[in-house]
Order: sequence, then C-alpha cells, then structure tokens
Amino acid sequence: MVKLPDGRVMEVLLGGDAAGYPLVANHGTPCDMTLYEDWHSICQERGARLISASRPGYGESHRKPHRSIADVAADTAAILDRLGHKSFVTLGWSGGGPHALACASLLPQRCVAAATLAGVGPYDAEGLDFLAGMGPENVAEFSAAVKGEQELRRWLAENATGYRSITGKEVADALGGLVPEVDKRALTGEYADHFAAVVRRSLMNGFDGWIDDDLAFTRSWGFALGQIRIPVTVWQGELDKMVPVTHGRWLADKIPGATRRIFPGQGHISLVMGHRSEMVDELLFRAAFRKAKRNCSNTTSK
Repeated sequence: MVKLPDGRVMEVLLGGDAAGYPLVANHGTPCDMTLYEDWHSICQERGARLISASRPGYGESHRKPHRSIADVAADTAAILDRLGHKSFVTLGWSGGGPHALACASLLPQRCVAAATLAGVGPYDAEGLDFLAGMGPENVAEFSAAVKGEQELRRWLAENATGYRSITGKEVADALGGLVPEVDKRALTGEYADHFAAVVRRSLMNGFDGWIDDDLAFTRSWGFALGQIRIPVTVWQGELDKMVPVTHGRWLADKIPGATRRIFPGQGHISLVMGHRSEMVDELLFRAAFRKAKRNCSNTTSK
C-alpha cells in the first residue's frame, strides 16, 4: 500500500526480480494489479522488477473522481519514488494502453520505452471510428459512457453486476461478442479462473474504477501522442473485438517512430498470452540499449 502526496492510497503488486530493471504494467478495464500475478516468473527470469498498481477505484486503491488518463503519470512517479527507482519501462494492456502512453509522453526523463498491448485509441480522434468493429457489449457500454457518469453507472448496474461474482467457467460466455473463438480458447482452465478472480477483486468495492476509466477514455486524455519521443511498440491482434485492429493501426500512425506488431489470427487475450515474453524482452532490450548509448556518450565526452 503506497500513500501518495495527495493523501490517497494505492495498492501495488511487486514481482519479478527484486533487483531487476523496473517494468510498470498497467492493467485493463475492469481489472486490477493482480492481472499481472502470472507474469512474475517471466519477469524474474529476465531480470525485470514487475510493478503494477490498481488504478484509483479498483481493488483497495482509493478513488480519484474525475481523473484523466494523464493523472497516471504523477501516480506512477510517486510509486517509483517510494520504491527508489529513477527510470523504468512500461506497458499497458487494453484499457491500460493509454495509461502507458501517458507515462511515455509526460515522464520522458524517466520512461525509457513503452508498449501498448491491444490498447484503445482516443474516443473522438480524427480518422478513428472508435466503435467500429467492437463487440455489441462495448458499443452499448461506451454509448452509455458518453452520456455521463449517472447513465454509465445505471448501465453497469443493469448489465455488469454478474462480473462481481463471475467464475472461470462463466467468463468466456459473459464476454459474449467481445471474444472471438481464439480468445475463447485462451479463456479456459487455470487462466480463466485467474482472469475471473482478477475481475471479481477489481470490483470488490463497486464500479467506481470501471466508471472512471470509461469516462476518461471518452474525454481528452490530457497529453499529446505527437509529443512522445521515446520508443513505443503497438501490439495488436487482427481479430480483436474488444479493441479493434483499427485502434492499433491508428496509434501506430500517430505516435512518432512507433513500431507496429500486428498479428493475423490473434484476438485480445490470445495476443498477450502468446507473446508476453517477447513484449518484456523488447522493453528490456530498449532499456539496455538506452543505457549503453548513454555510457558511450559519457565516455566520448570525457
């Protein structure tokens, strides 16, 4: 539990190699820090210190009403300060994607590289039809979100209460049109149980985190993608129904120098389950390259 300068408290998951390079992992919507519990061994083997915080309103993290996506940068900096880390790499899955990009844009002296994994794009962006290609559940959810908190809270109460007690056996069916067959195959067995437990825990105190995420997605993000100057990789599956591939392509076009990794035959869940080791490897490679470049520059200047 980390107390922030404004008095709020955020819960933080620590895993991987305790002496490793910091990797800040931003969870999706609705989820919490425990989404990344099963990344522990991957990070430990690669020398990464896994750091993931439940965003305000999820799990035991205190709510911050009216938060913007940009607000994650100050929270992340405060957590890193508490842990004694100066620099870091970051990734964000799904609803966590914009939050990873906020760190890339607003913490350029500390954030060395970033990745968005099936991350959503801005709601009102020119050239991006936000809802096109999404499953009907997401279309209804975001249609409620643009009408404001009261309407979104009503919609969630009517349509998402079951998520607060969902089981692994129920999760694929509950997601309905949001998951193609490739994702349904990934949401089985132990992973389905894990995913369901994450969702249940994230909503243990209600829908506030989910509501504040959705409202933030449909408003100004509070930072400019065009100002990002660090390496960013956009990972996306072509069959994704939660965040359609058009979002990934749009982000890759708008982020200066972005590397695009778009995979045919992959969805929202299968993409990350099948490539998460590569995702961590790439971020750590970029961090090592940055360090080597700085060392070379320092040696030359002497």
